[in-house]
Amino acid sequence: MKRDERRAKAGFIPAAIQRFLPGLTRRCAQQERARGGGRKSFPATDHGPGKLKQQRSQALIEFALVSPVLLLMLFGVIDIGRAIFYYDTLNHAAREGARDAVRASNQLPTNADVLSAVTAQMLGNPVTEPCPQGPLTSSTPPQNAAWLYVTEPAPPATVEASPPPNAPGGEYAATAAGGCSAVNPASGNDQLQVTLRFNLVLITPIVAQATAGHVVISAAAVYRTEY
Repeated sequence: MKRDERRAKAGFIPAAIQRFLPGLTRRCAQQERARGGGRKSFPATDHGPGKLKQQRSQALIEFALVSPVLLLMLFGVIDIGRAIFYYDTLNHAAREGARDAVRASNQLPTNADVLSAVTAQMLGNPVTEPCPQGPLTSSTPPQNAAWLYVTEPAPPATVEASPPPNAPGGEYAATAAGGCSAVNPASGNDQLQVTLRFNLVLITPIVAQATAGHVVISAAAVYRTEY
């Protein structure tokens, strides 16, 4: 409206219209004030660096609270997977060892032959025979290692001085010594049992504490000799 007044003074607006300019100017000013009074005000939103820094800090705190639980779950799943894997591997190795112990050939099998067959299935994990013919005690093998036994079916946990047939046919008879049972080679289609005991070391802290840091997995296979 001020521009119109300047134009009227300069002679650009006819004199007939100039009489209405003051009233029109006042009405426009009143309408503008009325619209201004009815406007809604909205709070200002802070999207500046401070707000972004606060959001990052909150995300880090949430991650720090949740990450231990996620890691425990992850390593727990890994430990369960390892236990299932070794359980299956031990059973397969025990069957292969039993097949080797009972096979008929020109040269009958020995404890060393069974150990070789089992070791080939254990994927680099060490396998030893502390007492090849038992007894099967509750002792724990070394970490991530297995003990191998060739015995009669369902052997006792004590030393046997006069055991039933409990060794491959290629072995020589021997008396009990050093806490190990006597050796009695199988013949006449006797049954032999091959047993593996594996000490699996766990990596999940809470699960390891609950299981003394390890789990002993056992597997056995019983076959009848072919000789």
